[in-house]
Amino acid sequence: MKLCQYGDANREKPGLIDGEGRLRDLSGLRGAFTPDDLSPEGLSSLSAIDPRDLPLVGGSPRLGVPYRGISKVICIGLNYSDHAAETGLPVPSEPIIFLKPTSAICGPDDDTIQPPHSTKLDWEVELGVVIGRTASHVGEADALGHVAGYCVVNDVSERSFQMQSSQWDKGKGCDSFAPIGPWLVTADEVPDPQNLDMWLDVNGERMQTGNTRTMIFGVAALISYCSAYMTLFPGDVIATGTPPGVGMGKTPHPVWLKTGDVVTLGVQGLGRQRQTVVPWRR
Repeated sequence: MKLCQYGDANREKPGLIDGEGRLRDLSGLRGAFTPDDLSPEGLSSLSAIDPRDLPLVGGSPRLGVPYRGISKVICIGLNYSDHAAETGLPVPSEPIIFLKPTSAICGPDDDTIQPPHSTKLDWEVELGVVIGRTASHVGEADALGHVAGYCVVNDVSERSFQMQSSQWDKGKGCDSFAPIGPWLVTADEVPDPQNLDMWLDVNGERMQTGNTRTMIFGVAALISYCSAYMTLFPGDVIATGTPPGVGMGKTPHPVWLKTGDVVTLGVQGLGRQRQTVVPWRR
């Protein structure tokens, strides 16, 4: 299944994407999607719904985050060795964890707001893993059984903020720095999360091309590792790192986003996002 929410911000309605890629309205049967819908029982209930029985949604409505109630976005830094190399940082011996606040979360096609004093705004296409069952001290062999599905995440970053200290959160957590969606694809439709192509363009120019098979730490290892240090709740998102091609790694000189730039990105089978960079306004 492909689960989504559409409509104005904070007033989204639930929807399903049918086999032909069309948006179907689910609001006549239930309210907004919540983490409860991501449990095995919740997904089983949703799977019984035939999208063809739901009304089609016309036009091109705004897509929001696929469900409400995300308690945290856990990000993994430098999880592709060639990305670590382009940034001049060593390949990590264990996952590097940082968090994005929920205030950074936005819809997949919402504007990216460039903060005041931002000078090094950057992009990172990533595979997002959505937790469906509470996980605490989970073994790697059992980890994928806690996954509800997968989605696209752009780990938007302001490098000038990020590199001011050893803590990255300041440069990763600004408003609009965590676009999620366009939909959540349930795990049964992604038999191998370690073989998904991913890409990102800026103003139509290809910047990133990669595949999740080149992760240093795979999805199962990341779930197990993170669950040893914090409980993972249904709806939590793990953004699993980015392949090479970020702006700070470009040669002969870095490339930074500016007002008016358009970023498009996607992960195989999980849809695509599109953001326009706009200035912060009070």
